[in-house]
Amino acid sequence: MTQHDTSIQSPPASDETALTFPDNRLLIDLCGELDSNLTRVEQGHDVQIVHRGNEVVLYGEPAARRMAAATLQGLYARLRAGRAVEPGDVDAAIRMQGEVFEAPMTTEQIEMFAGGPLEIRTRKRVVEPRTQTQKLYVKSLFDHELVFGLGPAGTGKTYLAVAAAVSMFMEGRVDRIILSRPAVEAGERLGFLPGDMKEKVDPYMQPLYDALNDFIPGKQLGRMMEEKQIEIAPLAFMRGRTLSNAFVVLDEAQNSTTMQMKMFLTRLGEGSRMAITGDPTQIDLPRGVTSGLVEAEQVLAGVKGVGMTHFTADDVVRHPMVARIIKAYDAAALRRNA
Repeated sequence: MTQHDTSIQSPPASDETALTFPDNRLLIDLCGELDSNLTRVEQGHDVQIVHRGNEVVLYGEPAARRMAAATLQGLYARLRAGRAVEPGDVDAAIRMQGEVFEAPMTTEQIEMFAGGPLEIRTRKRVVEPRTQTQKLYVKSLFDHELVFGLGPAGTGKTYLAVAAAVSMFMEGRVDRIILSRPAVEAGERLGFLPGDMKEKVDPYMQPLYDALNDFIPGKQLGRMMEEKQIEIAPLAFMRGRTLSNAFVVLDEAQNSTTMQMKMFLTRLGEGSRMAITGDPTQIDLPRGVTSGLVEAEQVLAGVKGVGMTHFTADDVVRHPMVARIIKAYDAAALRRNA
């Protein structure tokens, strides 16, 4: 055994698993401040963890102990590779370990994960998918020219798409980034807002600005926008354009009409990629108007070169409460339909 290896011993007691971590410095980071990371693993896998010396002992059901042990070993390997472990990384490891144990991976997933961690590198940070669906989505963003990310809020659909756009721009695979949203009024009228058209529309575009600020330093972002290397515009402004050598993201696409969606899709030019994201359950269009996203999902299913990724409440990474809220609303909708 090398000094970096972890080992699992199975004591006589059937409800106990011991893990040994040789590097005490890494073990401190693994446990977290006041053992906060161990607490998250306890709650996530329904086990009890006792930390003594360079050993961590797990108590609980055999299946739960196996998942918790695999989670801790995965996080330790991450630290050994020189990468930090933050609370979100612990939550992701717990979630993804549970998914692996509950549902065997497909051949495609096995091939994808065999190459190691999937990362998106940007100017300011390295972005890592935190669920199996997010990994499939990121792979699709790099493999397909047109990708749909469909599902509830908080699943990282837009965030990962913008990260992929910045990464491809840095690598020289595209010459510019174009981010768009339908400026649909949800209870408030645009005309009642003060200012010119840009000032009226900017609040609708703010989530796209926020994502970009996470990936590109402020001064550089400002310069890139001045030079039109990055554009943020309402969907209506896309008409008549041919978007070549660009990474184009359409966010909140459930609020596009059928004609707007067709118009947007046909903007795809040579050397370009498109990511279209939205939640079909959160449509703000007037009653009776068909969502272009819902129709495109049906029309383009199975079309060669089109990637479709469907997220669920289990993929929510924003906050655990968000996932519970979404599940509660879904359950209520099922009861109404029944």
